[in-house]
Amino acid sequence: MEIKKSPKADLQNKRGLLLEIGLVVALILVIAAFAYTPKEYRIEKPDLNYAPVEEEITEITRQDQKPPEPPKKVEVKVIADLLQVVTNDTKITTEVDFAEFDENTEVVQQVEVVEETIEDDQPFLIAETMPSFQGGDLNTFRTWVQQNVKFPQIALENGIQGRVVLSFVIEKDGRLTNIQVLQTPDRSLSEEAIRVLNKSPKWSPGKQRNQVVRVKYTLPVDFRVQN
Repeated sequence: MEIKKSPKADLQNKRGLLLEIGLVVALILVIAAFAYTPKEYRIEKPDLNYAPVEEEITEITRQDQKPPEPPKKVEVKVIADLLQVVTNDTKITTEVDFAEFDENTEVVQQVEVVEETIEDDQPFLIAETMPSFQGGDLNTFRTWVQQNVKFPQIALENGIQGRVVLSFVIEKDGRLTNIQVLQTPDRSLSEEAIRVLNKSPKWSPGKQRNQVVRVKYTLPVDFRVQN
């Protein structure tokens, strides 16, 4: 069987047309190639002859502190007209006129020290020099009192005992006065204690600022039954 080509599939009839189209396209590309002008890029070389910028350098200087100036010496001038040095054998003939001295000169006056007088007659509780009893202190006097008191019979029969507290004043002449009962378990005991204090020998009085003063004391007296 003979194979027949379809007129649509036969390319031989279109060869001339395709050739013409190819030539036209090639011509257009050649013309476009000659017509195209590339852009010029200029590369500027750096100017190597520029003047360098000079930095201003501030010089740092060290300032040495000057040592303080020594104080100025004050010259003292001696007035030869007023003061004249002489030997022991030379008689002084020049008289000093005190009217020439400055009136504003301070004159130091001697102040006489007067001992303060203690006018208040109130008794002291503590004095600079406390009174003394037979060369001793208050403890010596308490021992003397305890040795001289007698236990009251009425208190002994009723079984009463305890401590009596009294106060008294040593006068400026050494006498014992102003006896007062501050505490007592029974009247008979306090009366016995007062009796013994009234028999007290004189004391050496106390002193304050070298002046004889009155001094007040407080004294406990014990009444105990010894088994």
